[in-house]
Amino acid sequence: MQLLTKLPAAGKVTAILHRQSRDHGFVKAPVDKMVLTIDGPENDCHSGPTRKSDSRTLQLYPRNLDIRNVRQITIVSEEELAEVAADLGVPKIEASWFGANLVMSGIPDLTLLLPSTRFQFPSGAVLVADMENMPCSQIAKVVAEHYPDIQFKVVKAATHKRGLTAWVEFGGEISKGDDVDVWLPPNRLYPHMPEIK
Repeated sequence: MQLLTKLPAAGKVTAILHRQSRDHGFVKAPVDKMVLTIDGPENDCHSGPTRKSDSRTLQLYPRNLDIRNVRQITIVSEEELAEVAADLGVPKIEASWFGANLVMSGIPDLTLLLPSTRFQFPSGAVLVADMENMPCSQIAKVVAEHYPDIQFKVVKAATHKRGLTAWVEFGGEISKGDDVDVWLPPNRLYPHMPEIK
């Protein structure tokens, strides 16, 4: 039974970013390659099989419990970053200001892809999208270091355009310039979804 549907056109990795330690600030530095293991990007501060529960999981857990790490990687779209910059009236928003590991191009509305979407690279490595990475005050502060007048507009402008968090399903090396095959899960609406107010 076929479960996944491949997008007709591949995306492309346009940048890879890395930060070894959380002690060195929020912004990540560009690299040409990254090795993915089951635990995440090798030697990156967001790697590991578990992470601490935080403000994103308060509906389920108190803070600082060990939970499964489904936020090993942050993926953003080159096109969506350009849209955010245009909305804010600035020349450019750098992917590193949004804490990204991977920048991709050629994938329409990347942030709106469903959870369980797979990203497959030429090495065979596969990332699984967890969910939308909602913008926060932390990225607004980083953007404000470059454009102070727009700090309080960043979160709104970046909503539904800050990309996705993902975890490694199968390891391998990824490189800048790699094509990325996007595999979509079934797109069904749950008929019992409560109204969100």
